[in-house]
Formats: sequence, structure tokens, C-alpha cells
Amino acid sequence: MILFPIAVFAFKTSPQSRYSFRRKNNNDSLWTDGVITMKLRLRTAAAVVLAGLLLAGCDQKGNDAKHIKVGVINGAEQDVAEVAKKVAKEKYGLDVELVGFSGSLLPNESTNAGDLDANVFQHRPFLAQDNKAHNYRLVAVGNTFVFPMAGYSRKVKSVAELKDGATIAIPNDPTNLGRALLLLQQEKLITLKAGTGLLPTAVDITDNPHNLKIMELEGAQLPRVIDDPQVDVAIISTTYLQQTGLTPVRDGIFIEDKNSPYVNIIVTREDNKDAENVKEFMQSYQSPEVAKAAETIFNGGAVPGW
Repeated sequence: MILFPIAVFAFKTSPQSRYSFRRKNNNDSLWTDGVITMKLRLRTAAAVVLAGLLLAGCDQKGNDAKHIKVGVINGAEQDVAEVAKKVAKEKYGLDVELVGFSGSLLPNESTNAGDLDANVFQHRPFLAQDNKAHNYRLVAVGNTFVFPMAGYSRKVKSVAELKDGATIAIPNDPTNLGRALLLLQQEKLITLKAGTGLLPTAVDITDNPHNLKIMELEGAQLPRVIDDPQVDVAIISTTYLQQTGLTPVRDGIFIEDKNSPYVNIIVTREDNKDAENVKEFMQSYQSPEVAKAAETIFNGGAVPGW
């Protein structure tokens, strides 16, 4: 709400005051009229100020309903969100303010604190882990895309070519770390302890027949280590692939299957999930225009999840 400065005047009355209510002669009615006139003027001024405050509050509320601040990861995902931003403006008159992040640690913190209205960068297992770890009250309001995770290499063209003692670089955040380990298990390169669910860690590896070395790195660093002579394979989320020119289907030496539970989502605070601007942004994102743009931006590496 916008607040306007209000001047407050105090009037001291006395028997000799021009605006005293005391009647001394026949002209006192003029003084009384003066008091009434002043009261009316003050009441009118107060009414005008009050009306201005109410209108300003309504106008600000209206502006908030047609504005939303959304956190995204810099790069390809932000490019897709830019298309959703355009759709939101054209279809709903909604102004979308995109805030870019270089990693996955801050968007949920900022959303939970109210600095963002929503974010688009994660899947449900990641959200569940972050909510539990930080006592966030964040919820998913809609799906976006499945971005298949895959293993990429400049040194080998298939899993069969991997040598004993090869170094595998994987994401270090808990959910994508677990996701990468499950992918290695899918390829029969390791075995994980039963019952670890979607969040296994390196200590849950019970069998490593090829003595693979697991290197845990921030997700945004993984595309750069593909060319590192010390790294044989990097397991990378599609989110960070744009700079490499790689696509999971064409270039991955192994890839998640189509039944992956890791569909990405639009996230907001629990107390904000029914807000009109959140609904309109979700509808804008889940549009044919965005699906078409993502197909081009991710070279077929993004599958609509709605």
C-alpha cells in the first residue's frame, strides 16, 4: 500500500479565540459558522486522504495480481521461461519478472522467504528433500518438462568401453546425486543398498565391480569437466547442456528411461498456491508456444510433462 503524508493540525481554543464556541454578542454566529466551516473543511480533507489511501491500496493490490516474480536457472531454462513470460503478457496481461540463478541452492530459499512468488527449476524429489532439510513450506502447483539425465563422454562411445578405475563426475546436490547413482545402477555399473529409494548416496554403493571413482560436483560445473582429462564420464542434467551443444538422445552414452519420476515443476509457497497470478503463470508455461520453444532450445531433450 502506498502511504501519503498527512499533516495534522492542533487548534487551541480560548474565550478570545476566533473559533471559540462561546457566544459574546450577536456576531458570535459568525464565529460558530467559522468553526463549522473549519470542521467541514477538515472532514472533507480527511475523507479525501482516506479515499486516496483506499484507492492506492486497491491499485497496489491490483498491480500485485498482475505481476509475478519467478526464479529460474540461468541459461536454457531461462530462455524457455522468457517464452512463458511473453505468453502470460499476451493472454492474461500478467507481467512476469524473471530472476536468474546460477545454481539450485537459492531459488527455494528465496521463494520460501517471499522474495520470489514462484520458481521453475526442480523436480519433486528435490523439493521434498529441500522442504525436509530447511523446513520450507513449498508446494508444486504444476508440471513443466522431463529433462532426461544422461552420461556424456569425450573418451568413450559406450558403457562397454569404460575401463576399470574410470572417473565418473556426478551432481553433488542430494536428489540429483541420487538420480545419477540410480542411473549408474540402471547400467549395471554399480549396485546400491536395497531400500534407499530416490535418495541414495555414495555410501549406499554395495558393489562397484569396475572400481569406478565417483566425483561429486556442483551441477553447473559438470559441462566443463567433460573435457577434463581426469574425467571419463560426466552425468549431466539437461538443464546445463545448452552451452555444450549436446543432447541426451543423440549424445548420451546412457540415458534415463521414459518412466523417470523426475518431471520438473512450478513451485510456490503453500499459502500462495491458489493465487491468480500463480495460476496464470502456470497456464502460460503449460502452453503450446512454450512446448514448441523448448523442443528447439533443448534440441529435443525436453519432454512436456503436462
